Parts: sequence; C-alpha cells; structure tokens
Amino acid sequence: MINADPSPVTQWRKRRQRQGFVRVEVQVRKEDASLVRDVASALGDPEREAETRSILREKIITTRAGGLKALLEAAPLEGIELERQRDFGRDVAL
Repeated sequence: MINADPSPVTQWRKRRQRQGFVRVEVQVRKEDASLVRDVASALGDPEREAETRSILREKIITTRAGGLKALLEAAPLEGIELERQRDFGRDVAL
C-alpha cells in the first residue's frame, strides 16, 4: 500500500511557498558560506529585512544606465569645465 500523505518537508515547503518564499541554491566558496547564510537569515527576519535589503541594494546592486544620455545625466559634473575656447583653425593660403 502506498502512503498518499505528503511528507512533513513537502508540507513545510508548500506552506513557505504560499507565504511568498522561494527555494534558492547557490554555490559559494567555503569561507563565504556562513556569510551567505547570515544574509539569508537577515532577509528572512521581519525585524531586519528592510534594513538588510536597503544596504544590499545600496552597496551591491548597480543600476543600469538607459544608454549614453542616462549615463551622462547621472555623471557627477561638479568642478568640470564644460566650456572651451572656439578654435577657428589656421589661415590657409591658396
């Protein structure tokens, strides 16, 4: 006879999925494993999740420019001389 009841692990995973969680597998160096676990723990803690997410976005996530124009608009231009003298070239004798 086959047991049709899902295992407790399956039930737990389905419950977490309904709560909006997903299962993620990453591979990191051995010395970074505890750091990744700590970050995941902080993101899962309701008291620390907002601050952790904010810090990670600020320090790690890079915004992608929407082209050259957006990149130039975002560039810090304070102290840069943008005006230059008009150069009419040299006289050309025929």
